[in-house]
Amino acid sequence: MAKKQYPLRLDPKLYASLERWAADEFRSVNAHIEFLLREAVRHAGRLNDSSETSEDAEK
Repeated sequence: MAKKQYPLRLDPKLYASLERWAADEFRSVNAHIEFLLREAVRHAGRLNDSSETSEDAEK
């Protein structure tokens, strides 16, 4: 499945925090942002079964 590309502008201090956090979790910044967004959407109850990635289906 192709991923949607989306330009994102972040405050440099926020990016630095995300960069450190991602490194702690052994993820790239991009993968960590995607992880955090997916968790937020799931927590809000807005993630449909049809929109889950194959990665989610394997868990």
